[in-house]
Amino acid sequence: MTLREIKIFGILGSGTLGWKIGLQAALSGFEVLMFDISAEQLKRSTEFQSKLSRRLEKAGIITDKHAAEALTRITTTTDSVAFASAVDFVSESVTEDLELKRRVWSSFSGSWKAHTVLTTNTSYLLPSQMADIVGDEPRFCAFHFHDVFDARVVDVMGHPKTSSDVIPFLMDLGRKLNQIPVHVEHETSGYLFNAMLMAYLGAAGNLLAKGKASVEAIDRSWMGNMSTAIGPFGMMDIVGLDTVDHILKVRTDRQSIAFRGVITPLIEAGKLGVKSGEGFYKYPKPSYADTEFLL
Repeated sequence: MTLREIKIFGILGSGTLGWKIGLQAALSGFEVLMFDISAEQLKRSTEFQSKLSRRLEKAGIITDKHAAEALTRITTTTDSVAFASAVDFVSESVTEDLELKRRVWSSFSGSWKAHTVLTTNTSYLLPSQMADIVGDEPRFCAFHFHDVFDARVVDVMGHPKTSSDVIPFLMDLGRKLNQIPVHVEHETSGYLFNAMLMAYLGAAGNLLAKGKASVEAIDRSWMGNMSTAIGPFGMMDIVGLDTVDHILKVRTDRQSIAFRGVITPLIEAGKLGVKSGEGFYKYPKPSYADTEFLL
């Protein structure tokens, strides 16, 4: 397998992580093409990219010139054929739903250029659960970003048929994207950090499901003891309760089932966390951010 220099960096799915990865790729010097079936979502994504660029400018992380140049490198399309024929690398960030991801990859199967490296940004699913439908198994690998800007780890995790050449290629790419690349040597649901994270989020959810304490009390306990600015429920709001629910769906232990019973009513009420304005807390001014929350 020949791995070539990336001329066009493809973003498949322009949700929260998709547009952030696209912006970082552009800031790193790549030409970026973002694909989504929704023109409206692509429009929102480019607006978010502009807003985040301004925030990075104000923080002194990038210059005005750097931001302006990066934004000119980003283009969008709803044309799947044009997307597949143009990109040399693909970062897929479709919603954390196995059947949906398989349908998306299946729709592109066989249409990529012969050298295009294909990656999935799934948080808990395994690349081997999609590799057969992708159609290019040796070039397919998990390349998982956590936040891109505030949390800069990117996990590189292959499946049994991933080419050995792809791993060092992605480790190097991770560094070029200003990330901290971590090689997960064997398929592990949740990679490394997420596997550890879900252990403590699950414990918090279990305490709430059993009525042991309130959301605020559990978060105060964590924040006060660990000296953090946010607790487990605030963190879940940031991740998105719909995403948390997708993760819990694949877990069959009693604790996860009980916790789903707690968040399902919130999701049904449209309370998904930060992105909807309300989850366990109300935004943009959640009570845990108040200076008196820990008093």
